Amino acid sequence: CVTEFIRVSERLMPAHYFYKYASEFHNGAKTDAGTPLRLQLLGSDPVCLAENAAFACELGAPVLDLNFGCPAKTVNRSRGGAVLLKEPELLHTIVSQVRRAVPKDIPVTAKMRLGYENTDLALDCARALADGGAEQIVVHARTKVDGYKPPAHWEWIARIQDVVKIPVVANGEIWTVDDWLRCREICGARDIMIGRGLVARPDLARQIAAAQKGEEVVPMTWAELQPMLRTFWQACLVKMTLVQAPGRLKQWLVLLTKSYPEATLMFNTLRRETDCDRITVLLGCSPKS
Repeated sequence: CVTEFIRVSERLMPAHYFYKYASEFHNGAKTDAGTPLRLQLLGSDPVCLAENAAFACELGAPVLDLNFGCPAKTVNRSRGGAVLLKEPELLHTIVSQVRRAVPKDIPVTAKMRLGYENTDLALDCARALADGGAEQIVVHARTKVDGYKPPAHWEWIARIQDVVKIPVVANGEIWTVDDWLRCREICGARDIMIGRGLVARPDLARQIAAAQKGEEVVPMTWAELQPMLRTFWQACLVKMTLVQAPGRLKQWLVLLTKSYPEATLMFNTLRRETDCDRITVLLGCSPKS
């Protein structure tokens, strides 16, 4: 499990800033289900990243992950995420300084895309991360300019595996077990990272784990998903303003439409709804729960 990226720049961030994004530090850096947490940092200042990484380890981070893949324009304009893929030398400097700053028993990993505008520097970037001391690379098989438009170019992951001696994890456009099988066949990666696919199909990891064992599991039904949806909505009401909460729920429903036709019906019902009490009733939640 990886945190959302924690942006660091110019100064050492206070402890409460890290706890905001990684409350699991209070639980031995594990989720309630016992899944180990990776703390993800984003930035472009090698010294600042190294100092914050070292402090995060003092707070309990068991793994440090460096984000060089975020395609968001606002992030890239501030020299964060995928824009750094234009500068393999800087990638190497960042990883090597973070690696030196944190205890030897704390793994440092990195996530990258295939490049910014094109794939010309993909192999150079992968080498820079590996030579800098990254112990694992997650490769999102698209460029920044590609964004999230299909397809993902899994064949590039195989090429990257050929030029580095560390584990390479495949990422991008894995929505189903069949997608996972095709990805593995094309790139040969042993491991995958799933993001939006897991949001769209919450039991996708369980389905893939079963497929690895040659087993089958009955996919989660829409009815089985309802308690999770209600719990999520209640969490939105606690952690967000009443103006923000409906939008976050609708974001999830849009992704769920990829797997559940019923999600389309629910989204259409809630599409223009902004009253949180009304949404609570429509979801079948207890207003006081």
